[in-house]
Amino acid sequence: MRLLNPDATRERPRAILFDLDDTLYAYRQPHERAMAAVRIKVERSLRVSAPQFDEAFGQARKAVKAALGETASAHSRLLYFQRTIEILGLSSQPAMALDLEQTYWRTLLTTARLYPGAEDTLIELRAAGLPLALVTDLTAQIQFRKLIYFGIDRYFDVVVTSEETGVDKVGLRPFEAAAAKLGITRQDRVWFIGDAECDVVASKQVLNAATFQKVHDRSGHNQLHEGIDGTFHAFADFRDWARGIVGPA
Repeated sequence: MRLLNPDATRERPRAILFDLDDTLYAYRQPHERAMAAVRIKVERSLRVSAPQFDEAFGQARKAVKAALGETASAHSRLLYFQRTIEILGLSSQPAMALDLEQTYWRTLLTTARLYPGAEDTLIELRAAGLPLALVTDLTAQIQFRKLIYFGIDRYFDVVVTSEETGVDKVGLRPFEAAAAKLGITRQDRVWFIGDAECDVVASKQVLNAATFQKVHDRSGHNQLHEGIDGTFHAFADFRDWARGIVGPA
């Protein structure tokens, strides 16, 4: 645990907001395994090589994001796979696009794990009487599935997805929606825990939040986002430090 702005973190918060992907669980390795499973299915079903698929998928992802901007649907694996199939010169094939999407998410969920100490931290913060909110990009269905799969849905008083608000967190509205649901304002002390720079900027702009970055290596150097008030690698370290501010469970 490393405090960069101690003055911003001394006061007990009225609420704590969390990001989900790459904050409460590691995304990259499960994503890579999910894509490997998709490649196998594409090779068997469409007779398309992995390099061909990867090139088409990259083009498809870029095209979808360019068309849809900073919205939940811009993250849709279903749209990525539909466009990939079309770029490969095949018909849209809705059944195959759905099959690839289900293969992707099924593999990701079965291989993803919460970071050690993440659930214990949520439990302890809840027991200390703090309202918890999850503010996350992507569509509601898959984010809800993740919460239920990990067994952490019951810890959050409020969940806001970018599908609900029509724009990703960088567009501010998800944080505005979370604040409205929690009944908090910029005058209230709020903590936000995430891994992405855009989330830090948005949470500070909307809520004047004290921001904590979950870093993915122990040094944390060379990847700290501007405006971060504290960093941690292990949730156990954050939990132990937070006890001194929020009080024991």
